[in-house]
Amino acid sequence: MTVRTLLKMGDSRLLQVAKPVTEFNTEALDQLIADMDDTMAAANGAGLAAPQIGVDLQVVIFGTGAPNPRYPDAPIVPRTVLINPVITPMGDEEEEGWEGCLSVPGLRGRVPRWQRIRYTGFDPQGNAIDRTVDSFHARVVQHECDHLKGVLYPMRVRDFTQFGFTEVLFPQLV
Repeated sequence: MTVRTLLKMGDSRLLQVAKPVTEFNTEALDQLIADMDDTMAAANGAGLAAPQIGVDLQVVIFGTGAPNPRYPDAPIVPRTVLINPVITPMGDEEEEGWEGCLSVPGLRGRVPRWQRIRYTGFDPQGNAIDRTVDSFHARVVQHECDHLKGVLYPMRVRDFTQFGFTEVLFPQLV
């Protein structure tokens, strides 16, 4: 178990499309997930995608158990390892919400996301995952899966008057 270095916006590796995982239930995959868990926990993250630590694979982890200091008012999201995800919007309704990112430290922006989604994919053993979720849970999944397509949340901000430094926008969080 290792805390890995987080890539930051500007690193070209964050703009690449990640490759699908082809082998499940392997020691290498288990090690990657353990490192991602340690890295996410050390940074108080709500989620992490493998490309954020320089691994070019379609693996995301997310979940918030106890209150997260970066998102103190967020509801609990079950810890999930999601591999080779596919997201399907469930309707046309979007909602805007504040997002931050471990690869874009110190900044927050209001980002539109589908309000309700279905996500499918696999767990580390290759078992199918199929969930329909909404609100914050849906936002976290969409944010993390964007990393697998080389998309960072500032690319989705529509109104840059709603984008800035966390310490200015939310001084209670710093």
